[in-house]
Amino acid sequence: MNVFAETRRNNRRQARQSNFHHHVYVVLLRAEVANLRKVHLENPARHPDKPCVYVGMTGLAPQERLANHLQGKQSARVVREFGIRLLPELYEHLNPMPYEAAVVMEKELAEDLRQQGYTVTGGH
Repeated sequence: MNVFAETRRNNRRQARQSNFHHHVYVVLLRAEVANLRKVHLENPARHPDKPCVYVGMTGLAPQERLANHLQGKQSARVVREFGIRLLPELYEHLNPMPYEAAVVMEKELAEDLRQQGYTVTGGH
């Protein structure tokens, strides 16, 4: 293969990889969030022994996004008021991904966790 073809191939690979910077993430919430009417209605099959979680997506690192939530910067109220910490064991294997995939994955991850009995908010 000539040098120019190899350079073009490497440039295309780098461009593709740079598009893979979105993440889905899961935040552990205090159990009291389940008492909110909206959360209760969204989770009719919740198992009380499973935790309450928030599912989101971001173009930032999940740790940075959680910090923004907790500081009130473009935050979801439930995370700001009830957020404890990230649960990377529930999402790390999925990241990073392109924006379009993250939009879909956020909804799918929320629904998967809900079907497993978690009390889920977010994931829209």
